Amino acid sequence: MGIGLECARKYKQEGAKVVVISNDEVSLKHTMQTLGEDHMGILCNVSKGEEICAAISATLKRYGRIDVIHNNAGIAQPSKTLHDTTEEEWNKVFDVNLKGIYFTAKYGIDALRQSKGCILNTSSLVGQIGQENHAAYSATKGAINALTKSMALDYAADAIRVNAIAPAGVWTPMLRAWSSEQTNGAEREEYLNHIHVLGYCPEADVIADACVFLISGSARFITGHVLPVSGGAELGYRR
Repeated sequence: MGIGLECARKYKQEGAKVVVISNDEVSLKHTMQTLGEDHMGILCNVSKGEEICAAISATLKRYGRIDVIHNNAGIAQPSKTLHDTTEEEWNKVFDVNLKGIYFTAKYGIDALRQSKGCILNTSSLVGQIGQENHAAYSATKGAINALTKSMALDYAADAIRVNAIAPAGVWTPMLRAWSSEQTNGAEREEYLNHIHVLGYCPEADVIADACVFLISGSARFITGHVLPVSGGAELGYRR
């Protein structure tokens, strides 16, 4: 859904064979109907190492190589301060947002070494500036930023580039559903437009365009970079 779906569409447009992994069967089915038979969808929980290992094996069996791993799966819950966050909630957001990256590197690095491919991680502007009532989520995104730089250093000798993308607000189905449920939905939409210096909250295709660039040959000398695609929100983030 959201950024992941738009990236899959853009990658297909650029000629890639796309393998999508998701733990949501309904959205996965929709995505594969959108992409077509030349591409593959795998029902998978990114926080389970054995499932990631199997997904990578299935990808290699069908296509023979992996050129890019885009770690986009993530959850934003809980919307709480740190002391109100339960241990179960803390573990879940870290397992999905961070352990998923660990497993794709652990089981996919050999394929990327052979292809001299690249890794792209989806971070967030909140990994740099924080976000109220999202302590655990912000912590995972800050960790992704540091992890991206460490991975770039570790894998440079293998000619593997590692970068991250850092959106601010993005209109996704999840955000639209949340906004419509609020009693002040119109005010929320105005707020989301206002925090971006360029004056509007973008659709997910804006993020996908930047992702295409970072994984392409045009970015062949860029590694260890966390790219804000934020409409300038970091220049004056307002509550």
